[in-house]
Amino acid sequence: MLTRVVLLLSMVTAGLSAGLFFAFAYAVMPGLARAGDRTLVTAMQAVNVTILNPMFLVVYLGPVVFGTATVVALLGDEQGDVLGWAIAGVAISLIGVIVVTAAFNIPLNNALDASGDTDHAATRQAFESPWNRYNALRTIASTAAFGCFAWAGLIWS
Repeated sequence: MLTRVVLLLSMVTAGLSAGLFFAFAYAVMPGLARAGDRTLVTAMQAVNVTILNPMFLVVYLGPVVFGTATVVALLGDEQGDVLGWAIAGVAISLIGVIVVTAAFNIPLNNALDASGDTDHAATRQAFESPWNRYNALRTIASTAAFGCFAWAGLIWS
């Protein structure tokens, strides 16, 4: 029963993560793209501060933490296909979300935050397109991870 609960938590947190990144991809960033340079920069600086909270950390780290717990619980079980899909979900979450965020989005956020109240047009130029590209990658990865965890739950006999 506990294994099913952590698998469910893997699914839920991966789904919430995918939804968060997708919302930025289809609503937040396109909306900010219509705004002026100063608005985009100051809005994203505010988001960078606000998003660092316990709820975000659960959603962001949940697929890897709960997914790993699922994998460990399934080791030696007869559910080999479920284990494989859970491993895939963890790997995709780790590489496509955690590593991409740490290697690309966080440095872009830090540079944006460090820019202060300077040339907003140049700051935006350096930030917006690369951040959107890496967010798209996180969106695809977190959606794929959600699919892996969901499939694992569906095929569990």
